[in-house]
Amino acid sequence: MQHKNKITTLFLDIGGVLLSDGWSPEFRQLAAEKFHLDVAELEKRHNIMFITYEEGKITLEEYLNRVVFYKKRDFSFNEFRDFMFSLTTPYPNMIAFIKKLKVQYGLKIVAVSNEVRELNF
Repeated sequence: MQHKNKITTLFLDIGGVLLSDGWSPEFRQLAAEKFHLDVAELEKRHNIMFITYEEGKITLEEYLNRVVFYKKRDFSFNEFRDFMFSLTTPYPNMIAFIKKLKVQYGLKIVAVSNEVRELNF
């Protein structure tokens, strides 16, 4: 007896698939330009701290205090955080495509993410 393999579930990453990619190098570059930060210093500090943050071992506030606010700035924590959040945007065409696949093939859709929760909302 021959069995047809039927795909029943589609697992999707959120960052870079359904939404823009959280806190990517391009977004850090934009932040550095907007807030007049040294890009090399931002990247160096980010590389040291991000995995710890991404694994949930420190909060966003702790991450930013170590990466951006380790010295006095002429902008606030909230201004910087709000800018970070504004960079996460949906990919409407991809979302519409996934919805179409779900209906057309009766798929279950499971969204997974390896990014920090705050950057995907």
